[in-house]
Amino acid sequence: MDEMNYDATPPPEESSNRTFLIAAGILGGIVLVTIVCLAIYALLILPNQRAAQDAQKATIATQNAQVAQALTATSAIAALSLSPQASPIPTNTVTPSPTPVVAMPTNTPLPPTPDPATATIAAALTQAAQLQLTVIPTSSALPGTGFADQVGVPGLLAMAIVLVAIILLARRLRAVQAK
Repeated sequence: MDEMNYDATPPPEESSNRTFLIAAGILGGIVLVTIVCLAIYALLILPNQRAAQDAQKATIATQNAQVAQALTATSAIAALSLSPQASPIPTNTVTPSPTPVVAMPTNTPLPPTPDPATATIAAALTQAAQLQLTVIPTSSALPGTGFADQVGVPGLLAMAIVLVAIILLARRLRAVQAK
């Protein structure tokens, strides 16, 4: 029983890790290509996009200013034509010859013309009232889905302990020499 048969031959030499070196080279190449692509994006594409956005914002601002100027001029003309003090500008025209009047004017009351500022305020108040009546849906509870919602924190802690035990057991079994 005391006879133990030991092999006196040394273990075989480790072969070169060509597969590992190839895999590491491929992963390194992927990382380098990714870095180059990010640099190209950051230095070329992103500034062009920002310049295009700035140009678009400037165009929109110019158009908004033109529209505001046109609306201001239109409202000023409307206010002048509706005001009772507005009088036409005199011109040097020859008075026409008198023509006979065929129809006699009658005194018919005209409806009052609304003030544009009052109409604008009324429209704004109407929109504000409609917004107050509009119901905006909001979430009142968190969704009850997901693993942590079903198992809970104690289950997650138990699984973490089991996984750590499996790791330690696997390391221990690797360290034991096979007989």
